[in-house]
Amino acid sequence: MFDRLSDLNRRAFLDGVKTLSPAVPATFSWGLVTGIAMAKSVLTVPQALGMSLAAYAGSSQLAVLPLFAAKLPLWTILLTAAMVNLRFVIFSAGLAPHFAYLPLRRRLVLGYFNGDIIYLMFQKRNFQTGYQPGKEAFFWGMAATSWSSWQVSSIAGILLASLFPDNWGLELAGTLALIPLIVSAIATRSTLAAVGVASVIALVTLDLPYRLSLPLAVAAALLAGTFADLMAEKMGAGRKTIGAARRSETPVARLSDAEPLKNPPSDLDKSPVSPKATRSAR
Repeated sequence: MFDRLSDLNRRAFLDGVKTLSPAVPATFSWGLVTGIAMAKSVLTVPQALGMSLAAYAGSSQLAVLPLFAAKLPLWTILLTAAMVNLRFVIFSAGLAPHFAYLPLRRRLVLGYFNGDIIYLMFQKRNFQTGYQPGKEAFFWGMAATSWSSWQVSSIAGILLASLFPDNWGLELAGTLALIPLIVSAIATRSTLAAVGVASVIALVTLDLPYRLSLPLAVAAALLAGTFADLMAEKMGAGRKTIGAARRSETPVARLSDAEPLKNPPSDLDKSPVSPKATRSAR
């Protein structure tokens, strides 16, 4: 399949692999933690493997494990998973202008492979919306790298869970590995405002049930980022207006405020001089 790609798509695919490569250690660590947690919960090995392949969402997988252990109703488990994964609706809305031209089945497959880091890296490229050669191949390069590293680490954690002591603190290691990737994405003031507000809201609402702190933090981040963008546009428009007003003050416009000329030209100075008189003067 890779050989059938055009040269442009091959280069774009490899560019996607290279772009996501720095996130592989963090993804591997997080997947390993999730696999170990699933294996040490009430799930059997086949159930854990099925959840890893079907859900492909570490946060929601970890969130529902205590609910399985408590034998809560299925609707509670599904609601919790939906709340945690609500951010993917935002990711889909962000990708929709880029891949709306694709068939529905292809877009659904693309949505399954989407993720936090993939979406973050994709948006940093500032692609134009609509069809663009190599853009989809770039996405698939990142998606293939992320999915394969996640599944390998998650399955390894499931099968080798007994070899990893609980006091190793792998979950903290995975979180620490993700922090530099998140910080590197803060390139604008609106992004900084969104991250700051989301962090505060997540800490304040940490004890809410059904992991509601996550969707609340996401919603607060969207509002903060949007407000920061609007303020930046308003300030930029104000600067442009002031600059345009200054540029419009041409020397002709400023003459209206100047004093009148002391010695205006007479009518004789305005009369034309004949060529014959000019020759005689010479």
